[in-house]
Amino acid sequence: MSMNFVMTGHKGLIGSFLLERLKKEGHNAVLLIDKRDEKLIQNINEEKLNEKIDLMIHLASFCKINKTIEEPELAFQNNVLGTFRVLEFCRKNGIPKIIFTSSSRVLEEEKNPYTASKIYGEELVKAYCRCYNIDYVIIRPSTVYGPFNDETGRLIDIWIKNAIQGKELAIYGDENKTLDFTYIDDFVQGFILAMNEKNKEYNIAGGKAIPLVHAAELIIKEIGKGSIIFKEKEKEQPQHVLVDISEIDKLGYSPQIDIEEGIRRTADWYSKNLNKS
Repeated sequence: MSMNFVMTGHKGLIGSFLLERLKKEGHNAVLLIDKRDEKLIQNINEEKLNEKIDLMIHLASFCKINKTIEEPELAFQNNVLGTFRVLEFCRKNGIPKIIFTSSSRVLEEEKNPYTASKIYGEELVKAYCRCYNIDYVIIRPSTVYGPFNDETGRLIDIWIKNAIQGKELAIYGDENKTLDFTYIDDFVQGFILAMNEKNKEYNIAGGKAIPLVHAAELIIKEIGKGSIIFKEKEKEQPQHVLVDISEIDKLGYSPQIDIEEGIRRTADWYSKNLNKS
């Protein structure tokens, strides 16, 4: 059955691929909010709805941890105040359900303004469920990447661009540092599987701890340029990440694109499109 939905952050990596998938499945985007269209989630209350909305998909956030440590207000304005305004928009417009994208970083022991803002968002979503009967699904992505020139500046994007320019690929930590990467197609598939659930939380990841050295070496091999440099680890950033995906697995989730294939696809796309984007 087709549904009417509102989406924030539709012009980022996740939003772009997810929006395309939802439209292909026959769903209708009634309202799209993204700062790249000069529409801020903090001002979402100014928007008017003329149709019944079945679902709010809230993707927009500020997700650069190091920048929120330098300037904590970035986490507050975008992730705390922004999420509050989105939930108020749901409450005032009778939107019965929200999908909130949190972060797998909330599962780690490191604490920073970004993770705090996402924990706040999760708890506020649950509060609006208890107080105002707005159902929810909480999605926690882990290092999503893919063939898309995202202004966010995700790690794989930065590394591929640097390699193309013959620059260094910086690892903030040592040769043992790991991340759990998620190719965008796998993430979207996990999102679709979880979308119809109610009042649950799901981690979506590749399910493997990938050494950053390995990922960087794959990029250098694909591009044919670049070099690895190690730098001091960043404040309150995890050094070893492996995300538990057992709950989303129960819905039939099974990542299909391993890091080798994912980087090959992404590097190939950047090589062909970087100067066009």
